[in-house]
Amino acid sequence: MEQAHSLLLNEDATSRLGEHQRAEFVFEWLRFLKKLLPVADRADVKQNQKRLVEQLTTILTGSPGPSTRWLLAHCLALLYRVGDSFTSSLTVDRCNDIIRSKDDSPSFLPSRLAAVACLGAMYEQLGRLLISSFKETVSNLLKALKGAESQGRYEIMLCIEKILKGLGVSAVPCHRDIFKATRTCLTDRSMAVRCAAAKCLLELQREAVFLWSTELENVASLCYRAFEGSNYDVRVAVSRLLGTLLASSLEPKQAIAPRPGSRRSCLEEVMELVSSGFLRGCAGFLRASGDLLKGTNSVSRDVRVGITQACVLFISTLGGAWLEAHFPSLLSLLMDLVSHTRATQNPVDAVCSRRCVSFILRASVGSLLGEKAQIAAAKEICQAIRKQNRAVDIALCEGNIETRVSNADVAASQHVLVCALLELGSVLQDLGSSAAPLLHDASAGMLDTVISVLLHPSVSARLAAAWCLRCVAIAIPAQVAVLLDRCSERLSALKSCPKAVAGYSAAIAALLGAVQHCPLGIPHIKGKVVMGLAEDLLRSAAQNSRISIQRTHGGWLLLSALMTLGPTVVEYHLPRMLLLWKCAFPQSVKELDSELRRGDSFTWQVTLEGRSGALCAMKNLVVNCKVLLSDDVICRVLPLLSCAVALLTQLSYLVKSYGNQLKNAVTVFRLRVYEILALLPPKTYEECLDTLLKQLWNDLTGPENMACAELSLLPTLCHNQDLALLGPALQDMDQQYIEEQLHGGSIGGGTLEYDPFTIFEKAQVVPAPLPPPAALTVASVQLFGVIFPHLTIQQRAQVLEQFCECVRLLKGARQQTVQVHATAAFCCTLKGLASVHETLGPEEVQKPGLSLLLGALESSNPLLRCVAAEGLARLAQVLNEPNFTVSLSLMSFDKLKTARDAITRTGHSLALGCLYRYMGGISSPQHLSACVGVLFTLSQDNTSPEVQMWSLHSLSMVVDLAGPLYRSHIDASLTLVLRLLLLTPHTHVEVQQSLGRCLNALITSLGPDLQGEGAGVCAVRTSCLVGCAVMQDSPHCLVQAQAITCLQQLHMFSPRHVNLASLVPSLCVNLCSLYLSLRRAVVACLHQLAQRETVEVSEHAVALVKELPRRDNTQLDVTIKEVGLEGALFSLLDRESDPRLRQDIKDTLVQMMTSAAESELAHWLKLCKDVLSASSDLAATTLVETNQEEEEDDASAFHAEREHSGPFNNLRWSTRVFAVECVCRIIVQCESGDPAHFDMVLAQEQRLHESTDFLVLHLADLVRMAFMAATDHSEQLRLAGLQMLLVIIHKFASVTEPEFPGHVILEQYQAIVGAALRPAFSADAPPDITAKACQVCSAWITSGVVSDLRDLRRVHQLLASSLVKVQGGRDVPNPFYNESTFTMETLAVLKAWAEVYIVAVQSTRQKESPAGWHQEQQQEQYEDPGTAETTESGLLKLVQGDLATLSRLWLAALQDHALLTLPPTYANQLPTTGGSFYTAETMEQARQHYCFAWAPILHATALWLNSTEFVMVDEGPANLSRPVTPTSMGQSTTLASIKSPEDVSTERLHLILGISVEFLCSPHSQNQMENITSCLRALQALLDVPWPRSKVGNDQALTVELLSVLHRLIVTRESQRVQLAVLELVRQVVCAAQEHVREKRHSAEVDDGAAEKETVPEFGEGRDTGGLVPGKSLVFGAMELCLCILVRKLPQLSPRLAGSPTGQGALPWSINDSDCRLVTSALWILSELPSICSPEGSVSVLPTVLYLLLGVLKELVRGFVAANRGILVSGALQALRNVLSSPMSRAEKSRAAWVELLRSALSTLLECWDTDKMEPAVDEETLLTALTIFLLSASAEVITVEPLQSLCVSKFQASLESKDPMLLSRSYQLLASVFQGPTAVAGPFIQALGGQLVGYLQQVEKNRPQTAAELQAVQDGVRAMEALVLAAEETHRPQLVTVLLPILVSFLLDENTLASAPAASRSLHESALRDLMRIGPQHSAVLKTLMASAPHVKARLEAAIKGNQENVSAKATPLQVSGKHIPSIQLKTNFL
Repeated sequence: MEQAHSLLLNEDATSRLGEHQRAEFVFEWLRFLKKLLPVADRADVKQNQKRLVEQLTTILTGSPGPSTRWLLAHCLALLYRVGDSFTSSLTVDRCNDIIRSKDDSPSFLPSRLAAVACLGAMYEQLGRLLISSFKETVSNLLKALKGAESQGRYEIMLCIEKILKGLGVSAVPCHRDIFKATRTCLTDRSMAVRCAAAKCLLELQREAVFLWSTELENVASLCYRAFEGSNYDVRVAVSRLLGTLLASSLEPKQAIAPRPGSRRSCLEEVMELVSSGFLRGCAGFLRASGDLLKGTNSVSRDVRVGITQACVLFISTLGGAWLEAHFPSLLSLLMDLVSHTRATQNPVDAVCSRRCVSFILRASVGSLLGEKAQIAAAKEICQAIRKQNRAVDIALCEGNIETRVSNADVAASQHVLVCALLELGSVLQDLGSSAAPLLHDASAGMLDTVISVLLHPSVSARLAAAWCLRCVAIAIPAQVAVLLDRCSERLSALKSCPKAVAGYSAAIAALLGAVQHCPLGIPHIKGKVVMGLAEDLLRSAAQNSRISIQRTHGGWLLLSALMTLGPTVVEYHLPRMLLLWKCAFPQSVKELDSELRRGDSFTWQVTLEGRSGALCAMKNLVVNCKVLLSDDVICRVLPLLSCAVALLTQLSYLVKSYGNQLKNAVTVFRLRVYEILALLPPKTYEECLDTLLKQLWNDLTGPENMACAELSLLPTLCHNQDLALLGPALQDMDQQYIEEQLHGGSIGGGTLEYDPFTIFEKAQVVPAPLPPPAALTVASVQLFGVIFPHLTIQQRAQVLEQFCECVRLLKGARQQTVQVHATAAFCCTLKGLASVHETLGPEEVQKPGLSLLLGALESSNPLLRCVAAEGLARLAQVLNEPNFTVSLSLMSFDKLKTARDAITRTGHSLALGCLYRYMGGISSPQHLSACVGVLFTLSQDNTSPEVQMWSLHSLSMVVDLAGPLYRSHIDASLTLVLRLLLLTPHTHVEVQQSLGRCLNALITSLGPDLQGEGAGVCAVRTSCLVGCAVMQDSPHCLVQAQAITCLQQLHMFSPRHVNLASLVPSLCVNLCSLYLSLRRAVVACLHQLAQRETVEVSEHAVALVKELPRRDNTQLDVTIKEVGLEGALFSLLDRESDPRLRQDIKDTLVQMMTSAAESELAHWLKLCKDVLSASSDLAATTLVETNQEEEEDDASAFHAEREHSGPFNNLRWSTRVFAVECVCRIIVQCESGDPAHFDMVLAQEQRLHESTDFLVLHLADLVRMAFMAATDHSEQLRLAGLQMLLVIIHKFASVTEPEFPGHVILEQYQAIVGAALRPAFSADAPPDITAKACQVCSAWITSGVVSDLRDLRRVHQLLASSLVKVQGGRDVPNPFYNESTFTMETLAVLKAWAEVYIVAVQSTRQKESPAGWHQEQQQEQYEDPGTAETTESGLLKLVQGDLATLSRLWLAALQDHALLTLPPTYANQLPTTGGSFYTAETMEQARQHYCFAWAPILHATALWLNSTEFVMVDEGPANLSRPVTPTSMGQSTTLASIKSPEDVSTERLHLILGISVEFLCSPHSQNQMENITSCLRALQALLDVPWPRSKVGNDQALTVELLSVLHRLIVTRESQRVQLAVLELVRQVVCAAQEHVREKRHSAEVDDGAAEKETVPEFGEGRDTGGLVPGKSLVFGAMELCLCILVRKLPQLSPRLAGSPTGQGALPWSINDSDCRLVTSALWILSELPSICSPEGSVSVLPTVLYLLLGVLKELVRGFVAANRGILVSGALQALRNVLSSPMSRAEKSRAAWVELLRSALSTLLECWDTDKMEPAVDEETLLTALTIFLLSASAEVITVEPLQSLCVSKFQASLESKDPMLLSRSYQLLASVFQGPTAVAGPFIQALGGQLVGYLQQVEKNRPQTAAELQAVQDGVRAMEALVLAAEETHRPQLVTVLLPILVSFLLDENTLASAPAASRSLHESALRDLMRIGPQHSAVLKTLMASAPHVKARLEAAIKGNQENVSAKATPLQVSGKHIPSIQLKTNFL
C-alpha cells in the first residue's frame, strides 16, 4: 500500500494486481490523494493535472464501486479547485456523455453512476465556474432519472442536491424542473431514494421560496405520501424536510429576500396543514369523502408518527424563544388535534394520537425551554386543563337538565387532559425542586386543577391526574405527605361517589409509588392511614352495589401500593393483610363450587375484581417485601392460591353463563394468578401443576386469546447482538416513545388504563402496560418457563408434541400466532433451565423441542427466526452434548447447501453463528473451516441483501467465538469484508452494518498484534483502516457509527496508527446527529480518546470548527469555538435525555478533566463557573436573606451578579450539579499535585517565574461557585453547593494570607459562608440540607479560620437554632418526611456540636500546656490589650452555655446507638416504642444515621465526663419531650426508679466502654480510622479521671478484655497515630491497676497494724503461685501487646527473627520518631508491670521484662539507627530504673528471686561490652549509664558479689583510660554518682578507682586541656574527687582534702602565663580558683597546714587571688558607666 501514496497513480503496480486487490489499491490511492491535494504545491499539481485527470477518468470508466466512485468524484472536483479549472467543462461534458449513453448493460451501470457522482462533486466544489453547463447537466440528469433503476435514482438525487448546494441562488431557473422530478422520487418504492429525495428538497428549499409558500400544501401532501409504508430512515429524513418547510413558512430566513407571490403563513395555517395530514393522511378528496361516509379512518400509524417527528423538527428549528412566545397558541392547536374524533376513532388510534401529541410536547418543552420558560409553560398547561375540566363539568350539569348534550365532547376531553397532565408531570419532574414557586402560585392553582381531574368521568383522565400528582411528589418530596392527607380526606368524604373513589384511590396509590424516589420518605403514620382507608373501602364494598366495583378496586389498589413502602412499613400491617386475603377467597374447593351455583354477572364482576386485586397485592408483597415471606406466611397464602387456580378452570363457564361483559375481568384474573405464581417456587404449588399446564396450553394455543404481543414477548428472548438484524432497535432511537406504536401490531401501544395497578411501580416515566390479552400471553410464556422444569418427563414430551402438532395443523395468521407463543414458551424454558444448570430430558423430550425450534427457524417472521436461533444455542447449552451440537451444525450445512429461498438461508446461517454461543466457543478447526466456507459463500450472494446481512452477522459471531483459532482465516476474511465494502451499494445499509460488525470482530480477534511492524501486520492494519474509511464515507449514520466503533477498537490496540486529525473532526461533526446510536458511538469513542490524548482531542475539535463553512455552523459549533469540546459536551449533556448517553458524556468530561485539569486549571474552572451561572431564569431571585448590615455588605457581590451572558443559556439543575461535582473533583485532584495549589506564597512565587496556574489563586471563584450553588432553588444543587463548601473549608483552612501575617486566606469569606449556610437552617429547609449544613458549620467553626469570636457567633447562632429544634424531641415529628429524617437531622446537629466541643477542649488544653502558654505570650506582643477574646478561649464559652443540654442529648444518642448495634438475637430487648431519636418503625433507617454520627458524640461525651470528673450536678432540664433513654441514664423522675449518682456514673462509664469495645472489636464503619481514633481518645479521657480509673482497675475482666481488643487493633492497624493512642491507653489501664493494687495494699497495711508494715501483702496478679493465666491476666495481656510493638519495630528482639534478613545479620535497623515514641511507651509499660503483681507474680514477669529491656539496650548500643535516639535511650534507661527500684525487689517473698534475676541481667549487661571485631563499636556511654543505674537502684545484694563487682569496676577502669574526652567526662559524672551511693556499693569503686582518679588529675598540670571537651573531662574529674571526699569518713576527709587542694592549685596559672594561655587553659584556671575559694573555707585547718608546709603552693594561690581581684576591679568601672543603657526588659535565657 505504500506504493499508493503518491500524487500520480502507480500504474505499473496496479497492473500487477488482481481485480479485487486493484480496487483496494485504487481506493487507497484516492484516499491519499484526497489528503494530499489541499496541502500539495499548487504548481506541482498543475504540472501533473493533465495526467491526473486522465488517470481519474480511466478509473471513472472502469466500473468503480460505490465508495470508490464517491471518493473519485471528490478527488476530481478537488483537483480542479486546487489546480486549473479551465478543462473542467470537458470533464463535465464527458460525464454527461456517459450518462446519455444508450448502454444499459449491468457492467456499464457503475460508470454511469460514477459519472453522476462526479458531476455532483464538481458542481459542489466549483460552483458558479460551471454555470454555463448547468442547465444542460440538470436536464440530462432529470432525463436519465426517468428510466433509471433504484441506484441510479438514488445517485441522481444526491447529485442534484450537491449541484444546488454549489450553485446556490444561481440554480433558480431549474428549481421548478427539479421539484417536479424530485416529488416523484419522494414516494419511490426504494426507501433509500426517498431519503435522497428528501435531502434534495431540503437543499432546494434554501433558495426555492415557492416550496414553503405557494407549494407548501402540495409538498406537505407529498411528504404525507412519503410517510406511507416508510422505514425509520425515511421518517427521519422526510420529517426533517417537512419541519424545515413549515418553519420557513412561518419564520422565513432573513437572508432571503421576499419573492413575488410568496406570503408568510401564520401558526394556525401551518397547524391546519399538519392536522389535515394527521387526521386524513395523504388521501385525495374522493377517497377521504368515502372514508368519512363509511366511518373509517385510512390514516396509517407511520404517517402520524412521521408527522409527529416533523412537528418536533418544525418547533426545534424555530427555537426556544419562538416556542416560549407562541406556546399558548401551539398548545391550544395540539389539544384541538388530539381531541378530534378522527384522531380517536378507536382505542388503539386514541392511544397512538395521544402519544404523538405527548411526544411533540415533551420534545419541545422538555428540550428547548429553560426552567423559567418551563414554569410559564406549566401554567399554560394548567389553564388548558382547567378549561377542559370546566367544560366537562358544565356538560355534565347540563346533561342532568337537557338530554341533548354531546357525550362525544365529554369523551374527547379525556384525551386532551391525558396529554396535558402527562406533559405537566414531565415538566415538574424536569424542574425538580425548582418547581416550588409554581406550586405556591395561587393564580396558577396547579394542585387544585390537577386534583379536580380526579373526578373526571374518564378513567384515563383520572389516572393521568394521579400520575401528575406522583410527578409533583417526586419533584418536591415535601408535598407527598400533604397530598396524601388531602386525597385521603377527600376519599373519606366522597366515598359514596364512584368517580371520587376511583380517582382518589388512584392518586393515593401513585403518591405511594412516588415515595420510592424520595429518600426522605413519608411519616410512618401515613401507611396506617392508607391501610385504614383500604380496609374501610373493602368492608363497605358490599354496602352499595352502585360503587362496589370502584371500592373493591380502590381498596386493593391502595393495599398493593402500600407494599412499595417496603418491609419496615408492611410488617406492621401483614397480619391484617393476611386476614383480608383470606376473606377475598373461598376457604375450600367446596365453597368455590357453591359460589358457582349462585350469583349473577355483577356479583362475579365484583368478585373477580376483588380477587384480582388481592393477587396483585400478593405479587407486590413478593416483589417489594421478600424478607417478610416466612414459611408461616407462605403456608397461609398457598391455600388461597390453590383456590385461585381452581377457579381458573371455571372461568370459561362464567363467560358462557354471563356473557362477554366478564371477559376482561376473567382475563385480568388469569393474568394476576400467573404473575404471582411465576414469582413463587413451583415446589410450593406442585399439586396445582397439572391444572396450570392445561390452562397455559389453552392460553397459548386456544382461539380465545390470539393477541400476539411480539414486541414485548420476543425481544427479551433474543440475544442483544441478533436484534441488530431487525433494524434500529427502539432503545437506540430518540423517538422510541412513538416509534414503538408501529411495532405493536393490531394491539398498538400500551397505556396506563390497561392496568391501573402499574401506577405505583418504580419507573420514572409513565408506565405503558399492554392490553390484558397481550399481557396475559406474556405472563403465560413466563409461567410456562418457570413450571416446565418441575414437570415429569412424560408431561414435558407430551406438551412439546402438542405444540408441534398444533402448529402443523393450523394455517394462516393463527398458525403464526401459535408458533410465536409456543416457540417463546420453549425458549423461556430453555433459558430458565440454563440458569439453574438443569437438563431438558431424554430424546423423547428433545425431539419435539428441536422440531419446534427448527420450524420457527424457517418462519417468515425475522424476529421469530432470531428467537429460534437463540433457542438452539440454549438447547445446546442445556444438553451439553458435543455430538448433538455437531449434528445440529451438520443439519444447517445441509439445509444451506440445498435451500435457495432467503428465509431458510438466513435462519440457518444465523443458527451456525449462535450454536456455540454458550458452549465456550468453537474449538474444532474443521468445524470452523466449514462454517467460514459456507458463510463466505452466502455473504457474496448479491441477489439477496438479506442473506448477505444475516450471513455476515453470523460470520462476526463465529469470529468472536473462535478466538485465536480464527487467526488462519483473518486474511481471507479481511479481503472478503473489504471487497464487499467497496462493492456494496450505499442503499444496502443493513449489509454495510453487518460488514462493520465483521470488521469489528476481526480487529478484536487481532488485538495487540495490530501494533506489530511486520509486512503482514502492516497490510492487515491498512486493510482495517481502509474498511473504516469506506464506512466513514457512507451517508448513513448507522454505518458511520459502526465505523467509529471499529476505529475505537483500533485505537485501543494500536493507538499510534489511528489519525486523530481526521477522526476527531468526524466525531465532533456527529455530536448533534439526529441518530441516537451515532451520538452514543461518538461519545464512547471520545471517552476512550480522552484517556490518552485529551489535549490533542480538544485542539483538533477547535481546529475543525474554525474550518467549517459558515452555513453549516450549529449552536454546538459555536460552543466549541467559545469553550472548546468540553463546553460542547456540557451543552450536549444538558440536552440529552438518554441515561446511557448522559453517563457516557459525564465519564468523558471527568476523564478529560482528570487528564488536563491541572495544566488548564483556569479554563476548567471558568467552564464550570459558566455552567453554574447559566441559569438566567433564577437571576432575579435568591434564597439568601441577610438581616445584618455587615453581612449584606460582604455578600452583596454574590447576590447581584446572578445574571449571565456566557456561552451557555438556561442550563438545567442536573447539569449544574454535575459542574459543582467537577469542581470538587478538581480540588481533590490538585491535592495530590503541586503543593503550591494550597500555598499562596508558593503559588505567587512560582507564578512570577513560570506561566503556571494554581488553585489557591482562584479561591474567590471557588467560594462564589459554592455560594451560588448553596443558595439555589434546586435542593440537589444546594446539597452539592454545601458539599463543595465543605471541601473548600477542609482544603484551604490552613492556607495563610501572606499580606496579613497571622491570618488565613479564608477569613475574608466568613460573611459569605454565613450567608450560604443561613438558608439551610430555615424552617422549610429539608432535613438532608440542614444535616449537610450542620456538617459545614462544624467544619467552619473547628477549622480555626475565624479568629474573632464575634464573627464566629454568626455561624454559631445557626447551630444554636438547630439545637433548639432538636430539643423539641421526636414526639413533635416533621409532618412532611419520615421519622428517620428527624434522626438524621438530630444526629447531624449533635455531631456538629460534638466536633465543636472536641476542638474547643483540645485548644483550651493546648493553651494551658507550657508550649501553648509560651505561644500565647508571643501572640500578645502583636495584639492590643483591648482586642476581642480569641477563638481558643471563647469557643469553649460558646459551647459551655448549652453543655448541660448537649450532654444529655449526647448520652441519649449513645444509648440509642448501643441498642441499635445489639445482635439480632437481642432484638426482644429493644424498647417497643423506640429510642430517644428514633421510632421502632424506623429502626432500620435510623441505624445508618447513628453509624455516621456516633464517634464524635462518643468523644465529646467522654470529654464532658472528664471535665465534670463524673460528679453529677443539677444540669437543668434538657427540654426533651420524652425520657432520654429507656433507662433515662439516671435522670428518671419517678421515685421508685431514682438511682444513686454512683449507679448513674457506672451506667455512663459502661455505655462508653461498651460502645468503644464493640466497635474496636469489628470496625465496620466507612470512616474506620477516624472512628477508631475517636474511641481511643474517648477512653483516654475517661481514664484521666480518678473515679473511672478506679472502676476499671477494680474490674480485671474488663481490663483484660480491653487489652485484648487493643492488641487486635495494634495487629490490624498500621497507623502510628492509632498505635500511639493504643499504648497511651494501655499505660492508663496499667496506672489504674497500679492504683487499685496500691490502695489494696495500703488498706491491708492499715488493717494489719504497724507491726507488719515491713511485709507487703500479697495483692496483685500471681497471688501465691505466681502463675499468669492467658486471657484472664492483665499483666500477660499488656506484655503481649508490648511484645507485639517491640518485635514489629525491632525484629532483632525475636529469636526467630534473629537470623532473618531483618535480624542481626542485616544492616542497621532504622526507625522514625513515631516508632521511637512507640518503643519508649512500650518499655515504660513493661517496667511498671511488676508493680501490679504479687511477689510471686513479679518473679514470673521479671525475666521477660528484663529480657526485652536489655534487648532494646543492646540494639541501642550496637550502631542502632533512630531518628530521635535520645528519646529512646532516656526512655529505656528510665524503664530500667523503674524495674530496679520496684518494691517487689525488696519484698520478703520475692527478694531472693529478684536478686538472682537481677544478677543475671547485670551479667548480660556487662557482656554487651564484649563485641566481635567485625561488629561496630558499642556505645559505652549508654552502657555505663545503664551500669550506674544498676549500681544505684538495685539492692547491694545484687552488686556485691564476685565476679560481678570486679567486672563493674573493670568497666569503669577501662572507661577512665579512654582517650575520648567525652566518654571520660561521662565516666567521671557517673563515677561521682557511684561514689555517693551506698557504702557497700561505693567502697570497692573508691578503693579501685580513687588512685586512678588522683593520678589523672595530677597529670593535668603537665597536659593542660586544649579543647572544651577536655576541659569538661577535667572539671568532671574534680567533681568526682569532691564526691570522693564527701564519701569518706570524717576522720579521713582531711587527708583527701590535702590531696585535692594541691591538685587544684596546680591548675592555676601565673600572671604572665595567664594572658597568653589558650581559652581552655584559662577556663581551667578560673574554675580551679572558684573551687579553691569554695572548698578552702570549708576546710580552713587543712588549707592553713598546706600553706604553711608548702610555700610555693601558697605563693601560687595568693598570686592567682590577687590577679583575680584586679581583674574584677577593672571590669567594674565600665559596667557602672553603661549601666543606664541596660534594657528594661530582660530576655529569659534559662528555661529550665
